[in-house]
Amino acid sequence: MAATLKKANGLCLIFYYCLSLCIINLGSIAAQNADSNVKKKDEEFTCPEGLGNGNYADPQTCRRFYQCVDGYPYLNRCPSGLRFDDISKFCTFPNEARCGPIIPTPAPSTEPPIDLAVKCNPEECLLPECFCSKDGTNIPGDFTPSEIPQMILLTFDGAVNLNNYHYYKKLFKKYTNPNGCPIKGTFYVAHEYSNYQMIQELASSSHEIGTETISLQTGLQDKGYEEWVGEMIGMREILKHFANISKNEVVGMRAPFLKPGRNTQYMVLEDFGYLYDSSVGVPVSPIPVWPYTLDYKIPHECKSGTCPTKSFPGIWEIPLNSHYVETFEGGHCPYLDQCVLHNHDANEVFEWLQEDFSRHYDQNKAPYMMPFHTNWFSIKALEDGLHKFVNWTQTLPDVWFVTATQALTWITDPKPLTELNKFEAWDCKKKNGNIPKTPCLSPNKCALSFKPDNQNFTDTRYLETCVDCPSKYPWIGDAEGSGIVGRDNYVPDNGSK
Repeated sequence: MAATLKKANGLCLIFYYCLSLCIINLGSIAAQNADSNVKKKDEEFTCPEGLGNGNYADPQTCRRFYQCVDGYPYLNRCPSGLRFDDISKFCTFPNEARCGPIIPTPAPSTEPPIDLAVKCNPEECLLPECFCSKDGTNIPGDFTPSEIPQMILLTFDGAVNLNNYHYYKKLFKKYTNPNGCPIKGTFYVAHEYSNYQMIQELASSSHEIGTETISLQTGLQDKGYEEWVGEMIGMREILKHFANISKNEVVGMRAPFLKPGRNTQYMVLEDFGYLYDSSVGVPVSPIPVWPYTLDYKIPHECKSGTCPTKSFPGIWEIPLNSHYVETFEGGHCPYLDQCVLHNHDANEVFEWLQEDFSRHYDQNKAPYMMPFHTNWFSIKALEDGLHKFVNWTQTLPDVWFVTATQALTWITDPKPLTELNKFEAWDCKKKNGNIPKTPCLSPNKCALSFKPDNQNFTDTRYLETCVDCPSKYPWIGDAEGSGIVGRDNYVPDNGSK
């Protein structure tokens, strides 16, 4: 009997051992299948045809996205705590992210193909009013690269507020140009959540303030003339009312999401006295493109598909050359925070920026524009890497950090390096009476009622300014915040409308 029980127990142990092995093997197979499924999903992602290179949402999760380069998808992950916004095409905070894929439905252009711009004619296009070249890479004034400065344009998009202002102050406080003047930047301001006391302080310190739009609405590239006037000119009026910035000082703009408004946006620029636009992205190119006037066709492929096709004599375009390194590590991007550098340390970020910059510095010295959103400064390695880069440029005697308008001042009347220390447009004497005075120390903190578009509820928005609080939150059609909807009626400077 004892022998029989012992044998039975042995069989049971063998049975349970085999069962355990089966369970482990099944679990291992399931894990392998799960990994295989994830890999299969990654491999099955196909870059959209006809939309070109760029960032696209991962259909499976908002934490990842694909960067398509020449038809091949590279999988990327957002930094910890951030999500991919399929409208803005960059990683942002979860409450701001619009997860995708969001299928774009652009309205067809109804503009007839008439009066289209022709190709550049250098014999007729002469500075200071006009500048063009066959492929956009020629240097103004026929100088050689060694004779001219390397201009760097630090540009910042969106609202200015407590989330980013201290980062900007820290960046501009530490560094100077070869003439001893503090370096300067350009801010393309959007209205919502902006602090106008801070914007006034930036303007009073001789940084350039341009306009983005009031609402940053998507699809504006397909809207009409009145919508562009309301967004652009309304934003300029808000800056005048609440940051004390004269409209004569606001001469540049950038379209939301780098989607220019075809010919319509440029009609508004022309009619309302703007000097330049900076919304057109340049595809990956071995030689960077210089700013050019829109007297002729743009000298490169239109990355957005919504560039102007008509001639707009005297209106400048400061294009956004793609940022990338030779290996395409980090991908390529118009905004620096859209390149995938979040896994690097500060030294690697610095080296990446150094190589990207060298494509300009070692060739035709086209202005090196460094466009940012607040996102860049939310990652310490990126912020530190940027400071390392700017600090390194301080060792180069021909590098100048200038505003977009200062860059155009040089381009329209090019000067050799030997004359720049006495170049009046780049010195730090406040000659312009239109620059606003230093703002108040204790701004008015206004809690204002606001009814968002297409919503049935009223919200509260906050605005800080050195002038009196308005009655309502300023918005499209009511830049002063009077509470009278549709109150604004803007008259073009040239009286064409």
